[in-house]
Amino acid sequence: MDTPALFPMDAIRTDGWFERIGESVGSFQALCDIVGERFFAFSMITGARITALTVDRRNPDSTLVDFVVGVSEEEATSADTQRLTLADFRRRLVSALMAEEPIGPIPQRATDTEAIQLHIGVRYLLLAPLYGYSMEELRISDEGSELRLLHDGIEEVYALATFRMRVLAHVREDLDRASRGASRGAIDLSRMPEAEAAAERDDHNTVIELLAAWPAPLTIFLRTPEGQTATPDTRNSIARGLGLLGTACAAVGDVGQAEEVLRLAIQYAGDGPNAGDIYSRLGDALLGDDRAGEAIGALRRAANLRSDGTLVWPKLAEAFISRGRYAAAWGALIEAREAGCEAAVLFKSEEAVKKHLGASLDALTPLLG
Repeated sequence: MDTPALFPMDAIRTDGWFERIGESVGSFQALCDIVGERFFAFSMITGARITALTVDRRNPDSTLVDFVVGVSEEEATSADTQRLTLADFRRRLVSALMAEEPIGPIPQRATDTEAIQLHIGVRYLLLAPLYGYSMEELRISDEGSELRLLHDGIEEVYALATFRMRVLAHVREDLDRASRGASRGAIDLSRMPEAEAAAERDDHNTVIELLAAWPAPLTIFLRTPEGQTATPDTRNSIARGLGLLGTACAAVGDVGQAEEVLRLAIQYAGDGPNAGDIYSRLGDALLGDDRAGEAIGALRRAANLRSDGTLVWPKLAEAFISRGRYAAAWGALIEAREAGCEAAVLFKSEEAVKKHLGASLDALTPLLG
């Protein structure tokens, strides 16, 4: 093909654009708190400029939002102003983002940043950082366009069309959570002992009932001064609770929500004592969703953070086997045995590796050991 195969994203990466705007807008944090951080970002992406808010403290969804679309501040008149309740305003924003945006023509030069932006979609370039995606490279081949990116530090690769759908799924999930009416007061750490007890007996529905209201307000709390200065104990407790919720969501089949919750947990965990466990839970959820390639990165990170080896290494071996990486799987199985994992847990994976490696396994084992 005539076009270059690889297009670096350094020149058009949009990481941190929303936060940079916040540094220059005096009412930024208040708007984030009332409208919702991501919904405020959505308004900027869609060109809906908020001009006034009439806050209803007793029923936040009934807060009135005055806004204009496509008119500058200097040119706007009262006739240009629209008014919706906050709930309807959020739905309007999401509807605008869901409108079809065709994939632009294939760029011809790596230096043609405008063509690359149009090919990927400006809307998606701006939405991506809101969900922890940092684009690294656009790859174009006869099979189509692919994006290589980092998602909360884990490398992932998606077909461009798949990535677009994935981002819009995140947007819809934000609207679903907001519609369920989660409020800031729903963060109640006193629920943790009850949630942990429910998790111990695999009562996933109870865990969800207790903690389902956490993610939306915690996404906002993370950006506030209080969130930034929260004590390590508070952040660890929040991360642990989100970890329980993420695992429960995955167990009942809501993997999209589980992934979102666990990636939020990663942000709260930082390098703290719960980080390895959170990455392990994320890897387990991805593996259960037949996304072994993505699970490998999360499980490796869990192993590096010294998470429970009897849980991480068998899962990592399973992920490697799913991807046809049998030598790596055998190395993971060796680590699992050394961690004290029971032979019965490893039997199926060991048999799969032996079947595919055959006689070469005898030569490989000393090298891995």
